[in-house]
Amino acid sequence: MPQREFRHVSIIGDGGMGSVLAMLLCEKAIVVRMWGYDAAQLAEIEGRRENTKFLPGYRLPGALVFEPRDDHAMAGADLIVSAVPCQYMRRVWNRLKAHVPSSVPIVSVAKGIENGTLLRPTQILADVLGEDVPTAVLSGPTIADELARRLPATACAASEDESLAVRIQQTFTCPWLRVYTNPDVVGVELAGAMKNVIAIAAGIIDGVRAGDNAKAALLARGLAEISRLGLAMGATEQTFAGLTGLGDLVTTCISPSGRNRSFGERIGRGQSLAAAQGATDSVVEGIATCESVVSLASKYNVEMPIARAVYEVLFENKPVRSAIEDLMTRRLKAE
Repeated sequence: MPQREFRHVSIIGDGGMGSVLAMLLCEKAIVVRMWGYDAAQLAEIEGRRENTKFLPGYRLPGALVFEPRDDHAMAGADLIVSAVPCQYMRRVWNRLKAHVPSSVPIVSVAKGIENGTLLRPTQILADVLGEDVPTAVLSGPTIADELARRLPATACAASEDESLAVRIQQTFTCPWLRVYTNPDVVGVELAGAMKNVIAIAAGIIDGVRAGDNAKAALLARGLAEISRLGLAMGATEQTFAGLTGLGDLVTTCISPSGRNRSFGERIGRGQSLAAAQGATDSVVEGIATCESVVSLASKYNVEMPIARAVYEVLFENKPVRSAIEDLMTRRLKAE
């Protein structure tokens, strides 16, 4: 029997990605309900029919339902989208867990690794809601602004349950978004998280005007670091050469609107961590993820010199030029 798309979707989170996915799903005549942690902010978005804070310039569909009440957030849903930044997921889902419908799958679009626990987004969901909750990931090179403009893009639906991945694929595929499936949840989530750390380094390269040769080297060696840690944690090597690995890494490292790259560029120009962070309302996931990645590298005994250099610049006040010099003068070896 052919799989069918989900028809009633609740989006938990009112950021840019949650908003643009709501636009896409409403376009397909799917019933969409959006919940936000701040009722006043959600009401402002509803009143303006525009997410001026996270996705300015795009009108939200009239069919989109805004739901501030926790106990109604997921009522009637056959799919739930978790569009909450990784470091806030535990707090949000602890608040909502009493209202999560049983057996309804949750697809995460967050990219990060929780500080302290070192858990990936789907692991956080399982930790808070229980192992029986079906989970999946939707990830890839999907800049919200470009999706809102209906520019062609691709993504990957990852789940150990192939039938769930296929249903998510069918639900989110549209003329401007092509979705593939992948059973490697570990690799897809790790690649999505770690590329933000490399993107901060790419921004630093832009900030100090180190040139395109340096950025090309950074992407290549950064992908090598991502792959090393991913393989040590049980991921599939092929994932890192695909959309959620190389594809997402390239987009994040070159896009002028990329939050992590732009943050890194401000660091490269000499701003402090606090000032560079304060220049945007959006969550720069790579900052917190950098701490988690360095901890995971130590735990799994994996060499990650670029991630370590970013950590030293952000949290140990190491001068950017010194960090670059140290990377360039490491012991010579085969690629």
